[in-house]
Amino acid sequence: MGVMSNITNIARSEGDPKILSAGPSSLPAVDRLGRALGWFSLGLGLMELLAPRTVARTLGMEGHEGLVRAYGAREIGAGMLSLSTERPLGLWSRVAGDALDIGTVMTVARRNERTRGAVGLALAVLAGVAAIDLLAAQAVTAKHSRGAGSRRSYKDRTGYPNGLEAARGAALQMEAWAGQAARPGAA
Repeated sequence: MGVMSNITNIARSEGDPKILSAGPSSLPAVDRLGRALGWFSLGLGLMELLAPRTVARTLGMEGHEGLVRAYGAREIGAGMLSLSTERPLGLWSRVAGDALDIGTVMTVARRNERTRGAVGLALAVLAGVAAIDLLAAQAVTAKHSRGAGSRRSYKDRTGYPNGLEAARGAALQMEAWAGQAARPGAA
């Protein structure tokens, strides 16, 4: 048994089925990318919340630490949504945040020799991340959209995992068993 299967079996009670080997993820590639961007958002948001002075100083935005913290909270919110079942909403909020970040860095960052390189690098990184976020948001939205005006249909579902006939058969067996158990002398 491999290390991975030992790790996944830690939280299992005795008698629970054991995982013998871990297989590939059942998530499509676009969902894995969306999840990775969600984790990236959480990390970036924590950095902006916990070290706003460092971020602001690097970009020549001294005095705007509160704004950096607010953007960190926004990143954490987008990350949480990107990791939830509302992944498309989280990714689109990342796209909107990217536009806001680019506009803010271009407007607020001071144009001095000390930070010119850092600001240019930050803008290049922001543009690259914005492109990835936009592509991911479009792909995840397309993957999970049902189309305009279409509604989910559950008319082919019974609520019984083995079908309605199997449930009726099980009910008849229970009825027969209960009838035998109720007879005097049956044990």
